[in-house]
Amino acid sequence: MPAVPNPLLQQYMKLTEFLGLALGPDYEVALHDLTNKDRSIIAIANNHISGREIGAPLTNMALGILRDRSYETNDYCLQYHGISVNGKDLRSNTFFIKQDGRLIGMLCINFDDSRYRDVCDRILELCHPDSFVTNVLMQPSMSRPPEDRPAPEKFRNSADAVAVDAINRELDRMGVVPERLTSEERLKVITALEASGTFLLKGAVKSAAASLHCSQASIYRYLAQVKNPDHGQT
Repeated sequence: MPAVPNPLLQQYMKLTEFLGLALGPDYEVALHDLTNKDRSIIAIANNHISGREIGAPLTNMALGILRDRSYETNDYCLQYHGISVNGKDLRSNTFFIKQDGRLIGMLCINFDDSRYRDVCDRILELCHPDSFVTNVLMQPSMSRPPEDRPAPEKFRNSADAVAVDAINRELDRMGVVPERLTSEERLKVITALEASGTFLLKGAVKSAAASLHCSQASIYRYLAQVKNPDHGQT
């Protein structure tokens, strides 16, 4: 069990339980305490949707919010794309919990509409010929976000998995493999990871070093160069 959180967050722990019961099994409700980003979840309802447990870390989306500080001018973030533990699309929303103007937590609701989509598909199949179902309805949706949009929120049970996800996505985006990275390519990866907030996680430097086939000291040198472009080349 997590340590006793901020008294304000204790009230949200009961709210998390209530919302999970009131909204039903298609809605996951997760409460994050930002005191420990690597083990931020202190309450979660209907966790079968993401597969996470209490003690799971912040997601890539939450880390990005901390890095871009959008919570300073917004009270919530609505209707963004998440992916469930079994690969289903989710409609996600996050409420920023603030105390004296300081962000202390996040209350997140992730809706899995797959059961409703299944019903809709069955109804459509009743009124369409088999060839239309095969050639049109079963094809990938054209409305899915393109590659150049922000990465969907992914839910993981460890900080290392969050970091590795971010690293692999950037490698895939660049079309490179870690075994053949040049110094310039490695710097681009580190720059993207820093911008996304990945290095807010305590173990991210170690994960990056292992994934990018270099030492932790090298990662710190790259980070210094990112933060100070005049810093010497690594």
